[in-house]
Amino acid sequence: MKTVQMTLDDDLIKAVDKVAKQQKTSRSEFTRHALRDALEKVRIKHLEKAHKAGYQKKPVANDEFSAWDDEQEWGDALSFALDL
Repeated sequence: MKTVQMTLDDDLIKAVDKVAKQQKTSRSEFTRHALRDALEKVRIKHLEKAHKAGYQKKPVANDEFSAWDDEQEWGDALSFALDL
């Protein structure tokens, strides 16, 4: 693990320290977790953008999923299964 020096606003440090204390962790551990979460969000956005581009390049055909129509269960069947 490497030590990294960062410049942060005082109010941000105060908020991080407060939450880290509540979670019984360190500022560093909290920050590592937050950075991992941020990187995962960036990764997901990238995948969503690629997914959207794929469907824009090759849109779904009107009958593409019609073979699955008989397999779908909606409404009362779902309510019954969930005892609603």
